[in-house]
Amino acid sequence: MADYRLADAESRFADIIWEHVPLHSSKLVEIAEEEMTWKKSTTYTVLKKLCDHGIFKNEYALVTALMSREEFYAGQSVKYVDDTFNGSLPRFITSFVSRRKLTDKQADEIKRLIDEYREGSRDE
Repeated sequence: MADYRLADAESRFADIIWEHVPLHSSKLVEIAEEEMTWKKSTTYTVLKKLCDHGIFKNEYALVTALMSREEFYAGQSVKYVDDTFNGSLPRFITSFVSRRKLTDKQADEIKRLIDEYREGSRDE
């Protein structure tokens, strides 16, 4: 899964699953038909692909998540920073804020997060 990125339609479909898990696969087919106008075969094809990548599991027609939405996207974020900025979080942040200014509230929140996740912090 570490190297897998969701296409737009897969991302919408995954969000549907995360919003409803656990759910019966036949119910997922109904929801995908309503929200994405997908046929049953498309739903099962994409579900199988996402299951093969270790994101979801479809066992005995019950679809469950093997990782949360937050876990998946956190992994994708780390991979993006690794691939694009050679793992340098400061380079990523510099690139991100170079085109927009942070509000005081955003800057304070980032400072709080840095203090919370700093290596050697008291909570480790």
